Amino acid sequence: MTGEKFENLWAIMKRLRQECPWDREQTHDSIKAATLEETYEMIEAIDLKDFNELKAELGDLLLHIVFHAAIAEENKNFSINDVIDSITEKLIRRHPHIFSDIKVKDTKEILKNWEEIKLSEGRESVLEGVPKNLPSLARAYRLQEKASKVGFDWEKKEDVWKKVIEEIEEMHEMEKAGNQDEFEKEMGDVFFALTNYARFLGVNPENALRLTNEKFITRFSYVEKKIKETGKSVSESNLAEMDKFWEESKKKL
Repeated sequence: MTGEKFENLWAIMKRLRQECPWDREQTHDSIKAATLEETYEMIEAIDLKDFNELKAELGDLLLHIVFHAAIAEENKNFSINDVIDSITEKLIRRHPHIFSDIKVKDTKEILKNWEEIKLSEGRESVLEGVPKNLPSLARAYRLQEKASKVGFDWEKKEDVWKKVIEEIEEMHEMEKAGNQDEFEKEMGDVFFALTNYARFLGVNPENALRLTNEKFITRFSYVEKKIKETGKSVSESNLAEMDKFWEESKKKL
């Protein structure tokens, strides 16, 4: 049944590429921004626990997968079957504890094996494969996570926190020295160290910051609403008034 449904979707995409002027004009480059946007919309649905929306967004992502595959097939780069074969073979190859007689004792060993298998596939570094276009916070997390899988990690959370404090102090030193270039570098080191601390404690910092952003939007919208009720706009208000409503929002939202 699932195979028939996928075949139908593939047939629809092929027809669109032949008969719809807009769909026919699209390229990998022209739709890549939309592919990224759909990914973020899927993540938002997950954050909201909106499973009806998640279903829809997964469909949109699947559309982009078949869209890119159809373009590639027309350009004689690869086919949709090549895509399916590639991920099928990769899943089997990277799960020897499932599809062969390899034994593992825990998830940590599975992840270590995963990175070793990647290296055996031709990668020169365990850090390869982390996209340069990832948001910097998410990229820092992934780089640290991949290094950790092969044993390059701290042993105690107290030592990770000491590193955070050390980087903050170095940042302040550059601020006091008025060295803007070095200050920027040290600020980056602070973010990197905080990301590492979050990872060490099992928190994804990208998720954490996204939740905080949404919390800020909700609370600041409350401030705007309350000020509007006084007959003024936010720009006509003052910090003391905004702070009062901000504290209110923290108790209510």
